[in-house]
Amino acid sequence: MNTRSMIFTLYGDYIRHYGNKIWVGSLIRLLNEFGHNDQAVRAAISRMNKQGWVQGEKKGNKSFYSLTQRGSNRMEEAANRIFKLKPEEWDGKWRMLMYTIPEEIRSIRDELRKELVWSGFGSLSNSCWISPNNLESQVKDLMDKYEISDYVDFFIAEYDGPHTNQRLVHKSWNLDEINSKYKEFIEVYNQKYINDKKKIQQGNLSDAECFVERTKLVHEYRKFLFVDPGLPEELLPEKWLGDEAASLFSNYYKELAQPALTFFESVFEEGNELTLKNSSYNAMEHPFIIT
Repeated sequence: MNTRSMIFTLYGDYIRHYGNKIWVGSLIRLLNEFGHNDQAVRAAISRMNKQGWVQGEKKGNKSFYSLTQRGSNRMEEAANRIFKLKPEEWDGKWRMLMYTIPEEIRSIRDELRKELVWSGFGSLSNSCWISPNNLESQVKDLMDKYEISDYVDFFIAEYDGPHTNQRLVHKSWNLDEINSKYKEFIEVYNQKYINDKKKIQQGNLSDAECFVERTKLVHEYRKFLFVDPGLPEELLPEKWLGDEAASLFSNYYKELAQPALTFFESVFEEGNELTLKNSSYNAMEHPFIIT
């Protein structure tokens, strides 16, 4: 598992609930559990610092890193999507983004496409992206971030045929491929959930092992943010496996929560200024596990 990607997972699932800041020594200790060495962790967090996701702070001989506003916004958006168990109701409208970005800033165009996919847009045609979800704020953020308002047009509209809304979906996303990824996730993690639940009940899974398994679970499940646009129920196929995968994820996550948190806190406590009693985190009442 990529070190940088794992750091994002730890910030999203743990660190942001504990004052949003961590000593790099604690971060190294946590990532050692996954086989990442000190040098790899320092290189990855330094790269994230240069990319504007985190900011560094020196206190004595210790280096601390916290999420920037940009990083916090991304974590919040990701958490709301990851822990959403049911699709939102659809207002019947489509959000359409069209752009004509000049060739001389081609790199921005490529970055914009990646951001649109991550946000849940689908490509209806060349330079025309659509979504049934309320993504107005994300679009504004992207226009501000890349300074492309001169090259972008954004519409909120209803589809008036001659075909169906479902046909628009199939033109813009490969739902069969997404469904097959959910099927793979369910096949792998359903058995792991059964096995680990039994081990926990028998006292055969340590806190550190629960921490590793929960982090791996979140790390794997969050990959769906890059492929599943989170379509409303009205636009999903009849045999959609996303809901089953979400339920499995939630149950498995809750089973691992308390022992995983116990291990995290034992590592975090060493060298970090925030006392655990000031944390906003409750493992059994996770603020983003919502229906």
